[in-house]
Amino acid sequence: MDPHLKLTVESGVLLPNATEYQRLIGKLIYLGLTRPDITYAINSLSQFMQQPTSVHMQAAKRILRYLKLARNQGISLASNSAAVLTAYADSDWGGCPITRRSTTGYYILLGASPVSWKSKKQHVVAKSSAEAEYRAMALATCEVTWLTQLLKDLGMKKIGAAILKVDNKAALSIAANPVQHERTKHVEMDCHFVQDKVITVEIKPEYIPSSQQPTDILTKPMSILQKQQLFSKLGIKSNHS
Repeated sequence: MDPHLKLTVESGVLLPNATEYQRLIGKLIYLGLTRPDITYAINSLSQFMQQPTSVHMQAAKRILRYLKLARNQGISLASNSAAVLTAYADSDWGGCPITRRSTTGYYILLGASPVSWKSKKQHVVAKSSAEAEYRAMALATCEVTWLTQLLKDLGMKKIGAAILKVDNKAALSIAANPVQHERTKHVEMDCHFVQDKVITVEIKPEYIPSSQQPTDILTKPMSILQKQQLFSKLGIKSNHS
């Protein structure tokens, strides 16, 4: 997507027939199951399914042009790597120009293999970047908990604590220090289960500088060059590389 483009419902002229746009986005949603590099773009464009405009269609066709250039690119599953879950969680605080809600993104690897990723708009407006990041941590922790139990059911009994990497020190402080919860009562109680998982050593939150946070591809529009710089960290490779 164009990093400088902010899509709104007023952008462009309404399409006379929305069916073509809806079919295209529907097909891209299925493709996103194996292409995390287009997940954010699909999530953004799918929000305009009811009344798509010419600008939205142009942005959708931009995805097709990108896919044509990167048709040999996809996720790489490592044949041998440590059975450790590593999760990256991030959010784009107030990034939606329409609702000012934040976009949550998480990316989870089993060893060096990507196994789960998601880009989703948060259901309420976050009052601070720390709150937005904490909600991202909560969603990633839910997925990590489910994956851990799934791996155990499949016979991998020696799964250690999952590593959760976040680029917001305030959110890490809230997760680690129960005293901080008095200052965050506006955050729903279900978000605070992150601290319970920290206490039981099911997850280990770690700080990662924003410049090294690969989950940015799931929370904001980026140029192809910026994406390519992050792909190696996410196990996304080309068949010809």
